[in-house]
Amino acid sequence: MSWGSELWDQFDNLEKHTQWGIEYLEKYTKFVKERSEIEFNYAKQIRNLSKKYQPKKNSREEEESKYSFCRAFLATLNELNDYAGQHEVIAENLMSQIITELARYTQELKTERKSHFHDGRKAQQHIESSWKQLESCKRKFERECKEAERANQHFERMDADINVTKADVEKARQQAQMRQQMATDSKNDYSSYLQKFNQEQNEHYFTIIPNIFQKLQDMEEKRIEKLGVCMKTFAEVNRQVLPIVGKCLDGMTKAAGSIEPKTDSKQVVESYKSGFEPPGDVEFEDYGQAMKRTASETSLSNSKEGKEKSASKSKGKLWPFIKNKNKLMSLLTSPHQPPPAPPASSLPSPSAVPNDPQSPKQHKEPLSNRLNDFMASKPKMHCLRSLRRGGSGPEDFSHLPPEQRRKKLQGKLDDLNKDIQKEMDQRDALTKMKDVYIKNPQMGDPASVDPRLTEIGQNIEKLQLEAQKFEGWLAEVEERMPSKSDTQRRSVLYETQNNTTVGNNCAQDRESPDGSYTEEQNSETQVKATVNPASTTPDFDDEFDDEDSLPTIGTCKALYPFEGHNEGTIAMAEGEVLYVIEEDKGDGWTRVRRNQDEEGYVPTSYVEVFLETNAKDS
Repeated sequence: MSWGSELWDQFDNLEKHTQWGIEYLEKYTKFVKERSEIEFNYAKQIRNLSKKYQPKKNSREEEESKYSFCRAFLATLNELNDYAGQHEVIAENLMSQIITELARYTQELKTERKSHFHDGRKAQQHIESSWKQLESCKRKFERECKEAERANQHFERMDADINVTKADVEKARQQAQMRQQMATDSKNDYSSYLQKFNQEQNEHYFTIIPNIFQKLQDMEEKRIEKLGVCMKTFAEVNRQVLPIVGKCLDGMTKAAGSIEPKTDSKQVVESYKSGFEPPGDVEFEDYGQAMKRTASETSLSNSKEGKEKSASKSKGKLWPFIKNKNKLMSLLTSPHQPPPAPPASSLPSPSAVPNDPQSPKQHKEPLSNRLNDFMASKPKMHCLRSLRRGGSGPEDFSHLPPEQRRKKLQGKLDDLNKDIQKEMDQRDALTKMKDVYIKNPQMGDPASVDPRLTEIGQNIEKLQLEAQKFEGWLAEVEERMPSKSDTQRRSVLYETQNNTTVGNNCAQDRESPDGSYTEEQNSETQVKATVNPASTTPDFDDEFDDEDSLPTIGTCKALYPFEGHNEGTIAMAEGEVLYVIEEDKGDGWTRVRRNQDEEGYVPTSYVEVFLETNAKDS
C-alpha cells in the first residue's frame, strides 16, 4: 500500500512517525554501543583474571610447572586469555560494523527526511496560497455583482422618476453599465483562477504530495531494512567467534585431559627423593648387664664404649620425623671447631675448676683432635634452617641430599653444555665469515673477526673447565649414592655390627662432634641421622614429642665471658649461671640452656659445672 494514496491527508502524523523511526534507530545504536562496552569490560576482566593467576617468576612456580595439573591450569589460563580476545573481537566488530555504520546512516536519514518534509511544506504552502487567492477572487466577484445590482436598481429608479433630468438618468445608466462590466470581469477572473486552482490542487494531492510521501515511505522502509541488517550482523558478529571460542574450550578440555595423577606422584618422588638409606633396626640394649658391672667398668675406656654404643644406637633413630625443630637445629648447628682456650691472664687453678677433667686439655683432647681433624677433612654441613629458607648454598650443592644434589648438578651441567654449544656455533659462524672475507677481501677485513674469535675461545675454555668441575662432582655423588644391592648389603652389615663389639676408633670415625652421622673418611659428608647426645634411653617420646626437651642434669657458672660467634654456640657473661643439659662428650663443648628456647654450646673450660646427684649416678 502506498502512503501517497492512502495517507494523503496525514502529513503531520507521517512527520511524527518518521521522527520516531529515527529515534528508534538511535536507540538501537545506543544498545549496541552498550553491548560493545560490556564485551570490552568482560574481556578486560577475563584478561586480568588470567594474568592474576599466571605463575610468577620464582622458584616455587617453576617447581609447580613440573606437575601435569599445574601445566593444565596454565594451559587453561592461556586459553582463557584467547577466549577474552574473542570477546574483544566481538566488541571491535560491533563498533566498526554496526555502531559506526548506524551513526553515519542516521545522519543521512535525518538529512533526507528534512529535505522531503521541506518539499511537502512548500507544496502545502503553495496550495494554501492558491486557495486564498481563489477565495479573494470569489469575494471580489461577489462584491462586484452586488455593486452592479445596486447600480442597475438605481438606474431603473432614476429612469422611472419624471422629475429627474435626462442627464441624471443618462449618468445612472452609464454607472449601471460600468458596474455590470466590472462584475463580468470579476466573474471571468474568478472562473479563470478557479480553473487554475483546481489544476494545482489536483496536482498537489495526486502528484506532488504522493511523490513526497512515496519518498518518505521508501526512506522508512530502507531504515527498517537497515535495522534488520544490523540485527543480523549483531548475531553474525557473535557467531563468527564461536569456532575460535570452541577451540579455546576444546583446549581447556584437552588440558584437563592431560592431567596424569600417576606421573605427578612420580614427580613428587623425583623432586623430594633424598637418596639417603632408611635407618636400620634399633639394637637391643640389655640393661640387666648393669648389675654385673665391676669397679673397672667405670674407667675411661668403658665410658668410650658407652659413647660407641650411643653412636651405634643413634644410627637407627628417625631424625627426619623429629617434631622438635629447635632441638634438631641445635644438633645440626653445633660448633665444628675446637673450643677456644680460656684467657691466659686469668686461668683458674685446677682446684678451682671442678670439671677440669672434662676440659679439652685433659685426657679427652686426643679424641677431640681426631674428631676435629675428621670434620676439617669434610665440607661443612650447612644449617638445615637456612636450607628450609631457600639459601643459596655452596657451588657444589653439597648441602643437599644426594639425589637432589645429583639433579642440581646434572641440571647445571646441561646448562653449561648448552652454553658451550652456543659459543661453538658462534665460533663456527665467525670462522665461516672469516673464510668469506679471506676469499673476498672487498666484503670485509678478516682480521676484524679475530678478537671476537679469541674471546669466544676463552669463553669456551672457561665453560669447559666449569663443566669438568661439575662432571667431577656429579661422578662423585653418583659413585657415593647407594644402589639397592648396596642397601641390602649394608643392612646385613649393620645387623652384624649390632651383635658385635664396636672399637673405639670406629666410633670416633663415624660420629661427628655435632652429632650427625657421616660416611667413611673418603666419602662426602652427608647428613644421615640426627643424634640426641643426652639421650641414654630408647624412649621414642623424646624424639617425637614437641613438648619434650632435654632434661636439666645440673648447672654451671661462667668463669670467663664467651661471645659465641660460631654457629651453634651461645654467648654468656662472666659469672652467669646456666642449666647444663648435656655433658662434654670429649670434644671440649658443653651444651647449656638459658631459657626454654635459647640453648647452645659453650667451651667446657670456660664454665664450672655442678651436676645433680641423680644425674651423676645415672
